[in-house]
Amino acid sequence: MSVLQVNDLHASYSSSGSEILKGISFDVAENDFLAIIGPSGAGKSTLIRCINRLVEPTSGQIYFHGQDVTKLSLRELRKVRRGIGMIFQEYALVERLSVMENVLSGRLGYVGFWSSYFRRFPQADIDTALSLLQRVGLEPMVYKRADELSGGQRQRVGIARALIQNPELLLVDEPTASLDPKTSRQIMRLITELCTERKLAAIINIHDVALAQMFAQRIVGLQSGSIVYDGSPEGLTPEVLTQIYGEEDWTAVRKRKDSESHQEVDELEENL
Repeated sequence: MSVLQVNDLHASYSSSGSEILKGISFDVAENDFLAIIGPSGAGKSTLIRCINRLVEPTSGQIYFHGQDVTKLSLRELRKVRRGIGMIFQEYALVERLSVMENVLSGRLGYVGFWSSYFRRFPQADIDTALSLLQRVGLEPMVYKRADELSGGQRQRVGIARALIQNPELLLVDEPTASLDPKTSRQIMRLITELCTERKLAAIINIHDVALAQMFAQRIVGLQSGSIVYDGSPEGLTPEVLTQIYGEEDWTAVRKRKDSESHQEVDELEENL
């Protein structure tokens, strides 16, 4: 059963009118873990942000559980967004707030105005936040300010904040862009484990081909706003990668994937 259906989606820059997305169509089934790859400017982030209308598409349909998101009023859209979690590249944390307060901000759409204004949350939400922070490895940092955290720790807060919404679809925009290779693998492993545990569908925009091949079940390749590949990680041959990115030494990328896969196994064995 499809969680999401995108049909003939188009989006343009409002200033120049030049098209960013050109007739994008794909489905996402329950439990799908899909990575979107492509060169800078291919439309990866725009596609992710069109799905929950952080960017407004110019035409096409986006069906979330059969409801066309593009036709919703802002009030209706707010309700639908409760079921779509978002993890941002820039973390989007409130620096002066604690880790706990940042995670609980994911519940602001569920509490009344005055409760959200004074940041008073039900005990059940607080308990869930603590449980999530424990799961993402941040239990000792519950009361630390966000601006005291490393990049990897900030991304873990962002993951917990998205999951406290109890979403049915997770949108992830470049989760490893500012992280070192080891932390990038840890974050991708954590996201995949959480999605598996929660039977959660996810769409991840990622610039790192090797990481996409290591963790995604399915890969969509964008080139100049159009889908040029939709298939398994194993199908990303040098010829397909050249079609997506242009000429490059893809042998080096494959060697790096193999190397990082071995490191991933070593890290998992260390944690046993």
